[in-house]
Amino acid sequence: MKNVFVLFISLLLFVNVQSLQAQVKLKLGHINSTDLMEVMPGRDSAQKVLQEFAKSLDEQLTLMNNEFQTKYQDYMTNEATFLEPIKQMKQKELLDLQTRIDDFKAQAQDLLSQKESELVQPLIDKAKKAIDEVAVEKGYNYIFDTGTGALIYYQDSDDIMPFVKAKLGIQ
Repeated sequence: MKNVFVLFISLLLFVNVQSLQAQVKLKLGHINSTDLMEVMPGRDSAQKVLQEFAKSLDEQLTLMNNEFQTKYQDYMTNEATFLEPIKQMKQKELLDLQTRIDDFKAQAQDLLSQKESELVQPLIDKAKKAIDEVAVEKGYNYIFDTGTGALIYYQDSDDIMPFVKAKLGIQ
């Protein structure tokens, strides 16, 4: 929020200095990157790949949990018959398995985040390139992203979404 305020003040100062020094017209534009990402070609296939990857991780976690439950049930059923060294060994085995499950959960979250980044980054790069090209072609000095919520008022700017969609071949 502080950065947005500093950026806003800097922009106001820049606009004032420019209007005093030269007759350059500042051309502002805006785009909602969230809306753009929803209609990007390849987004659906990336989402499908990500869902399949998440499903495979979830299946692995389910197998590990089932193994834990089976060993735990066996331990509880036979606990009274185990000699003390065997009981301690079984308890350690259960603790180790629980630790492996917890570690896998953390690794799975990291893997899922990495996979999402790997799949989405090319889409982000493609959108950024199209936005940059439209800004240059149409002579914009600044393009604001209204999808992030950082900009509240943009009456005097143009929505460049149609131009970026056209650049990307999106109807």
